[in-house]
Amino acid sequence: MRSSPLESAHEAAGATFTDFAGYRMPVRYSSDLAEHHAVRQAAGVFDLSHMAEVGVVGPDAVPFLDHALAGSFGAMPVGRAKYSLLLAEDGGILDDLVVYRTGEDVFLVVANAANRSVAVDALVARSSGHDVEVTDDSDTTALVAIQGPAAAGTLDALVVADRLQPETPLDELRYYRVLHALFDGAEVLVARTGYTGEDGFEIYSDPDVASSIWDALLETGADRGVVPAGLAARDTLRLEAGMPLYGHELSTEVRPAQAGLGRVVATSGSFVGDAGVVPAPGARVLVGLVTEGRRAPRAGYDVVHDGQVVGTVTSGALSPTLGHPVAMAFVDPTVAGEGQLLHIDVRGTAIPSTVTPFPFYRRTPRG
Repeated sequence: MRSSPLESAHEAAGATFTDFAGYRMPVRYSSDLAEHHAVRQAAGVFDLSHMAEVGVVGPDAVPFLDHALAGSFGAMPVGRAKYSLLLAEDGGILDDLVVYRTGEDVFLVVANAANRSVAVDALVARSSGHDVEVTDDSDTTALVAIQGPAAAGTLDALVVADRLQPETPLDELRYYRVLHALFDGAEVLVARTGYTGEDGFEIYSDPDVASSIWDALLETGADRGVVPAGLAARDTLRLEAGMPLYGHELSTEVRPAQAGLGRVVATSGSFVGDAGVVPAPGARVLVGLVTEGRRAPRAGYDVVHDGQVVGTVTSGALSPTLGHPVAMAFVDPTVAGEGQLLHIDVRGTAIPSTVTPFPFYRRTPRG
């Protein structure tokens, strides 16, 4: 099992660990609920060093990515980030990714930890014939995220203390942007991206620098209510935000449009998987469900309409923020309309559920 460069910090904080994608990662420190609420009300600091980072460098970087992924990257300015998909030849989803353009011919592709080898192997294979170098930088990259309304203020305080030195003013870094910076003199990347539905930042660094970044965020943010947060809170946060998770909502059996990701797919040019992106007629589609009562639906539970099974829950939980259960499910398109009443079979009990658009939770803009 692999270890995060922050493992000793997690142990000192009393973390409970779990095996996640071959890494020993913190699932919680205090309680799932406390960490979830901290992110919504203040901020949480996450160790994401298990994620896979792939470097793409070379004069053919743009045409290579246009070929290898389902997006279009030619018009993407330096300093931007883009959500994209890595597809199989038949259009199934191998992984969902975030791509950062950090230089004219320099990109960083961030893949899910569980799909590291799949993503790296596919990208290396698809680089054939392109003047580009594809490198697996996962073991030499650490990733610390701070998410929540107190995130920006915490980073601002580090800038004032001259520990964080961004190449451009931090308040100019908009959502889905990235910039180069120095942290205590070490080179880092600071991205305004995340997976919680809150404002936040992700900091990529050398593993030797990660513990200093982790400690600085928690120490500087302590008066603001900033706490460490584990994978359990991260999962309920992303569910409230309506963000799909590979292995639950996304898989090689799912085409982008089924999961509401048709907008991610390039509408011109050719790329691997382009011939198979259109789902079969009648293929189930991903919807949000708000259920009555307090019993949370779980992955694998049947969705029923008029006594017939019409779908399957992929993720579900009692929403800590909203106070009622929410779920994501693939259902027949005939019953996927907003407001449609369905039932979820929760251990033999039919729980009324209403089709609801994503996200379940939307943060209130703060000045």
